[in-house]
This record gives sequence, C-alpha cells and structure tokens, in this order.
Amino acid sequence: MTKLQHLIDTLCPHGVPFKPLAEIGTFIRGNGLQKKDFTDSGVGCIHYGQIYTHYGTFASKTISFVSEETANNCRKAMPGDLVIAATSENVDDVCKCVAWLGDEEVAISSDAFVFRHNLNPKYVAYYFQSDCFQKQKLPFVTGTKVMRVSSENLAKIIIPIPPMPVQEEIVRILDRFADYSAQLQAELQARKAQYEFYRNHLLAFNAAADGCGLEQKNIVTTPPTATYEIKWKTMGEIGTFIRGNGLQKKDFTESGVGCIHYGQIYTHYGTFASKTISFVSEDLAKNLLKVDCGDIVLACTSENIDDVAKAVAWLGDEQIVTGGHSVVFKHKENPKYIAYFMQTASFFNQKKKYAYGAKVIDIKTDDLAKIIIPIPPIPVQEKIVAILDRFEALVNDLCCGLPAEIDAARARYEFYRNHLLSFTPLSL
Repeated sequence: MTKLQHLIDTLCPHGVPFKPLAEIGTFIRGNGLQKKDFTDSGVGCIHYGQIYTHYGTFASKTISFVSEETANNCRKAMPGDLVIAATSENVDDVCKCVAWLGDEEVAISSDAFVFRHNLNPKYVAYYFQSDCFQKQKLPFVTGTKVMRVSSENLAKIIIPIPPMPVQEEIVRILDRFADYSAQLQAELQARKAQYEFYRNHLLAFNAAADGCGLEQKNIVTTPPTATYEIKWKTMGEIGTFIRGNGLQKKDFTESGVGCIHYGQIYTHYGTFASKTISFVSEDLAKNLLKVDCGDIVLACTSENIDDVAKAVAWLGDEQIVTGGHSVVFKHKENPKYIAYFMQTASFFNQKKKYAYGAKVIDIKTDDLAKIIIPIPPIPVQEKIVAILDRFEALVNDLCCGLPAEIDAARARYEFYRNHLLSFTPLSL
C-alpha cells in the first residue's frame, strides 16, 4: 500500500468531501496596475497576463515591481493566496493561476483574482490544472475575442477537500513530476544553446558578414573537408522579396487552399514546413500572394525585434498563399540553408539595424534585400543543412530525443495529476 493510499484509508475512510470554492475561501478582484506602472524595483507585483506567459504552478519571486505609492492603491496577494487570471484571449488560459509562496505581499492587477483560503496552496493550484477543474470551468466562460470568468461563477466550482496530510502527500508526488520535467527542460535549453553555437559557427565561414565587400570571396576548407569558394552577396542579389496583402484570421476555412498567416510564423512554424495549419477559399486565394515550394515566408511585422523577419521555408508539394505583414523570398538556393541562416546571430545583427517602430516592429523589403549572406556551392549548402537538420531534430522534433522525452513526462504528469485529484465524492 502506498503512503498516499494509507493516508486516505486512515484519515478519510468514508470518502473525501467536495465543496464549492465559495465555502473554502474568498475571491478578491484586483484593481489598477497596468504595465506602464512597472518599475525596476520596489514592491513585487503580478500582472494577469504574466500568469499564463511566465509563471508556473507557484512562485516565490515576481518578475515585475511597482512603486510603494502605486502598491498602496492596489489590492494584494498574501503568502499562500492564489492569483488567478480572470481574462484571456483563449479558453485554456482563462482561470490559470499561480500560488504565491513569497514572504511578502504582492500587488495584483485588474483582470486578476486573489483566492484566499486555508488549504495547501500548491494543492489548490494543481487542482486548477486538472481535467476536473477544466470541465467545470467551461460552462462559465463568456466572451469571444476576450474570454472571461466571473468570481461569482468561479466560486461555484467544486473541489475535493481531503485532510491536510493527504493534500501534502499529493503535492509531494506532483512536485516530483514537475521537478523531473524542469530538469529535462533545463537540459533541452542547454542543447538548444549548443545547437545555436554550431549553427552560427557553420554559417559564419570564418568571416563576418557585417562590413565585408559584396564581392569578397573566401576559400574555406571546413566545413566540410573539400575546398570551395564562398561568395558574400546581398539577399537582393540572390533573390526577390515580395510583400503580401490581405488575409485575416476571419478568412480561414476548414479546408481549401493552404495559407500561412504572418503571426503563425513565430507562434507555430519552425524552420521549415510542408503542411499548413490554416486554409482559405479558392476565391480568396486568387487575390493573395502565392508561395511555391522552396520559397521563404517571413513575418515583416511583430511586437518585438526577435520575431520580426522570422522565416519558414515552404517545402510542400502544393502552392499555398500568404497575406499582409508577410514577405515571400523567391530564390534558387537551398531553401533550408537560407532559413537556417535567417536564424543566425549574423542575420539578427543585420536586421536589427533596419527594424523600426515602437509598439509594432516592422522591416521593409528594400532593407531586407541589403542583408549580406554567405553563398557556398549548392552541394555544400546541402551538407550544412544535413548537419543542422540533425541538431534540429534533437532539440525540436517531438518524435525523438529530449522533446519526445519531455512530451512523455508531461503526459505522465497529467495522468497522475488527474488521477490523484479525482477523488470519489461522498454519497449524500
């Protein structure tokens, strides 16, 4: 018999009581506190958007701060409270929460709730992630573009309340799963850093792109072992950039002509793709920019410098389309070679000179055409691509390596979390 089962049999032999959240705690709505109020130091604060973009199940330090004056006008989360996102752009993120385990009170923003209770805070936070909670939450979600759940409806959700030793044992077990996943993630990040180092090294060819003459030629012996000639050219010399127009998310259909929306380039696609996740009607596709096999599709607009000019090489058999805020680069080089180069430090350092804007970052096709790229012979491009493909699979392919192990660990964690938290209710 496991320790957990022994505790359950001993402390709650007749079953575990279920109660609505309203009976075990109090919901407090946040107020004020916008991102513009953030300071470099001061009183810790949690903005609702950070709950689903930064924080995990629990936290003891905040990533943001506000002045004491601002904090005095804000509602606070005390140690042990849950901070819950009351709004989101999707159903999954609304009601995500973080258990605050720090020593001090922290300010919270509007569009967030504090749930104050006397249970184990990590136990409650884990329950908020469970299938049991998600199924109860769904009927209470309102809105279309912005999803919301009111505190009145959230208070109706029912949660199992075992004795404190049982809560603590469940938390101990789930913490072990979480720690293992965190270790795998840390190892994956180390592998990604190694991959980025080799990618930059392979595509540097012992010469910096910045400032070199456009007709400069380097005789390079590695990689691979044969001697070959490198030509440094502008991207405008090896291809053509064409800017798209039209295409909004509301135009998507369940089938039809494949399409790539600019926002999907930095939220879904990797270095290359042969299938699209979205489609448009044939009539709309006639008016959109065409993408042929081997073309590179770039996002020329983003909210940050990292994502602007992110690219995906289209390797599908069929012609697809793209739209506004996207650029298609047509060329005759190895498409994956070009896409890999557009992930290097050399490309980043050049593009950031041309990127402009504050809240929205943009880059012009004329400026993209000025970026310098090393062009080895096609057979050399293919050998470099083969090396980088192996690294890519190790760090990004969900079918092998660490990503597959992380996916399996996450599935085990979710199974045991849902199993441990699905107590059989007391019969009335």
